[in-house]
Amino acid sequence: MDAPIFNKDKWPSRYVTEGPARAPHRSYLYAMGLSDAEIHQPLIGVATCWNEAAPCNIALNRQAQAVKLGVKTANGTPREFTTITVTDGIAMGHEGMRSSLASREAIADTVELTMRGHCYDAIVGLAGCDKSLPGMMMAMIRLNTPSVFLYGGSILPGRLNGKDVTVQDVFEAVGQHQAGNLSTCELEKLEQVACPSAGACGGQFTANTMACVSEAIGLALMNSSGAPAPYESRDQYAEASGRAVMNLIDKNIRARDIVTLKSLENAARVVACTGGSTNAGLHLPAMAHEAGIEFYLDDVCQIFKDTPYFVDLKPGGAYVAKDLYEAGGLPVVMKELKKEGLLHEDCMTASGRTIGEELDMIDIEADGRVIYPISKPISKTGGVVGLKGNLAPTGAIVKVAGMSDAELKFTGPARVFECEEDAFEAVQKRTYKEGEVIVIRNEGPAGGPGMREMLATTAALSGQGMGKKVALITDGRFSGATRGFCVGHVGPEAAHGGPIAMLKDGDMITLDAINGVISVDLSEADLEARKKDWKGPRETIYASGALWKYAQLVGETYKGAVTHPGGVAEKHTYIDL
Repeated sequence: MDAPIFNKDKWPSRYVTEGPARAPHRSYLYAMGLSDAEIHQPLIGVATCWNEAAPCNIALNRQAQAVKLGVKTANGTPREFTTITVTDGIAMGHEGMRSSLASREAIADTVELTMRGHCYDAIVGLAGCDKSLPGMMMAMIRLNTPSVFLYGGSILPGRLNGKDVTVQDVFEAVGQHQAGNLSTCELEKLEQVACPSAGACGGQFTANTMACVSEAIGLALMNSSGAPAPYESRDQYAEASGRAVMNLIDKNIRARDIVTLKSLENAARVVACTGGSTNAGLHLPAMAHEAGIEFYLDDVCQIFKDTPYFVDLKPGGAYVAKDLYEAGGLPVVMKELKKEGLLHEDCMTASGRTIGEELDMIDIEADGRVIYPISKPISKTGGVVGLKGNLAPTGAIVKVAGMSDAELKFTGPARVFECEEDAFEAVQKRTYKEGEVIVIRNEGPAGGPGMREMLATTAALSGQGMGKKVALITDGRFSGATRGFCVGHVGPEAAHGGPIAMLKDGDMITLDAINGVISVDLSEADLEARKKDWKGPRETIYASGALWKYAQLVGETYKGAVTHPGGVAEKHTYIDL
């Protein structure tokens, strides 16, 4: 049967495929083997972050082929393209991590430019590692096309001595090795088995957190984020995603019909109840920014505060993404939130149905092992907490999943380091002291530049058995794999003259995750006097190139560390050109 004729009068691809003036453009499409019918169908961008940098991304190319099959089945014409990825596990602990957060903006920008340049009508975006997930979703919201997101899937857990292991264990083993508690041979055995397959880090670290966000916010098909990357069943989700984007075109459902204030709140709920990464406090405001919605760190943290934590996932808990999938996945988690009225059920999803309609089809209940009933949570408040005070007037964030009530308050003298390398050296040499609050500054988005994650340092502390005996604060970030009293996103950052820039060794710092406080025992007059003596931002070696450009453009952390005015300043959206 012939495919139905698609009316392109209001769709971008008309600028490439329709009318006599576009004959040269069509000649390029014929050169790639497209038929006349395929040329006049909707053109669907199939964007991936495939590369050979790390296992997170290696399966995306295969899954993209299944997406294209789904698009073709539903009478669309897929056009595959790729963008960059910076994989945090590889970039961690050295200068490469400066590229990580900046890559989120580069991904969003390059996907936007590719879609605009070739006039694609809709997008299915596939991503596998940390910043590539929000970057891809930011592009969808910015373009406001019919959009479906697909996560590449998590890695399978490694196995050593009868226990599941992840890359988090390897980072922490480095600390154990430095402390003399683990031999070089044992460390080598662990590193060789910890990551046994394709896929992103298996705990509720940043990649899996943002994968859960993609479902909760409605851009991904329900349960599509759960199956591990090696599972061939991922191809079924991929094919379904290709068909789903054609359904969205048919119904004219666009990304901003899905991503609303209510759906952002749903996403924040899911981060809280799963003990997700603090990076969500950076990425959710950035995604909101693309739609012109004010949804800042304060808003995210208020939802965290009001949400029970009831999904027992690493690093604070016991299980990995594969276990969550086998327990029914995110739909069961959201079903528990629904029971307590903590979910906006009327939000639209990529299926063309609402969240409520999707959850009405789920008959699996919480297993009480990986997913606790919400009526009997692990703790009554979320696994991530926002902090504010005279040390962080615009806010800070800490992951408390897995911490006891007694561990949620910490007071100690500051031990100030001007960058991560200095702090890591002190940890390696064990020149810090129990009871101190380690301060790492000049690592914010502008001051770093790039807002590096500090997993190497925090994991080394945990490996030395000191994770509960010191605290750590920074204007940089933490990996989703970080555990212990580690406070990130302290704002304003040091480069912008925030209070963290004024700290000196010995200043008494109080951290209180119960009452949401981060303060230093200095008066306003003390801080003002120190600011008058402040010599300004630390000079960096990045005086040109992409990181210099990023440092000039990037905004405040609590607003998502974004680099352009966003939806509120738009004079058009791409889809309506």
